[in-house]
Amino acid sequence: MTTEVTIIGAGLGGLTLARVLHVHGIRAAVYEAEASSGARAQGGMLDIHAHNGQLALEAAGLTDEFRSLVLEGRQAMRILDQDGVVLFEQSDDGTGGRPEVQRGELRQILLDSLPAGTVRWGRKAGSTRTLGGGRHEVTFDDGSTVVTNLLVGADGAWSRVRPLLSTATPEYSGRSFVETYLVDGDNRHPVAAKVVGGGSMLALAPGKGIQAHREKGGTLHTYVALTAPQEWFNTIDFGHAATATARIAHEFDGWAPELLVLITDSDTAPVLRPLNALPTGHRWDRVPGVTLLGDAAHLSVPNGEGANLAMYDGSELGKAIAAHPDDVETALTEYEQHMFPRGAEAAAEGIRLNELLFSDSAPRSLITAFVDDDRTP
Repeated sequence: MTTEVTIIGAGLGGLTLARVLHVHGIRAAVYEAEASSGARAQGGMLDIHAHNGQLALEAAGLTDEFRSLVLEGRQAMRILDQDGVVLFEQSDDGTGGRPEVQRGELRQILLDSLPAGTVRWGRKAGSTRTLGGGRHEVTFDDGSTVVTNLLVGADGAWSRVRPLLSTATPEYSGRSFVETYLVDGDNRHPVAAKVVGGGSMLALAPGKGIQAHREKGGTLHTYVALTAPQEWFNTIDFGHAATATARIAHEFDGWAPELLVLITDSDTAPVLRPLNALPTGHRWDRVPGVTLLGDAAHLSVPNGEGANLAMYDGSELGKAIAAHPDDVETALTEYEQHMFPRGAEAAAEGIRLNELLFSDSAPRSLITAFVDDDRTP
């Protein structure tokens, strides 16, 4: 294939696509809004699943590199009530199929696996338009443009490529996370470290929860979940850390002190993360020369599959292009025929999981489902 594949977005999905294409001798250019690979923190822990994320890394020829990043013991999980009582606990015996790694480190092995110059940093896509004949033009915020015969939107929830294919836009799910970090938990925050344990901890009640994970170096990464309209969050001044922290902590009055410290003792300012989603089963009619992957295609409420699906989408699309190097439309058609149902299934599972996490009978509803299904939620 002589045409260079144009990928918008250097997240895990876009980089996996670029790497799989490289493995098959196909050139790609990845355009990324961030100024460099170290421009911002890349999030926390990811559990990489055997049925999709690990298969994607295998297709990328990076299994050994991935294995070197795995943090042992992080698949341990405990579920608590608001009084801090442990209702369910599972240790990590090393046999689970969802080993945990740091997102930033995983992204870096993908970046390191690509030829120099593959990623074009500081190129934020502003708009896209169809030129006809399967050709599309991307205009970047700096005024530059690129014309391509094969355009892939790997640019997340607010994709600039999606409008070429669909009028759908993400809508607020009715729930938001507030993100906090406690650094060097074992030494500086021993009470919080003890309640989180060796892996992940979920303390739940109807409509709300405190979910934390032990990361590398003892960092405790917390997502505080609250079910409330966006207008309610808009009344909180997240530009003033102390005020915002106190307001969020107030929603958990009466909870066990060892849980509240995950909010009140944060070493970073709280960050609001609204949970948005595309319509479940989002799809589009085939448009020559362009497609989407990951959140750009099937953004959903958190379901544990987001990063895994993005990487799997990237690997499957890369393999399809490699199998039909002279017939792009066949490649894209085959890819989308499989991507649409798996995205819809994951989105539906995300809705189900969030109902269990925050239902009127939480946390018992989640424990019952976990025991009945015999799998980690």
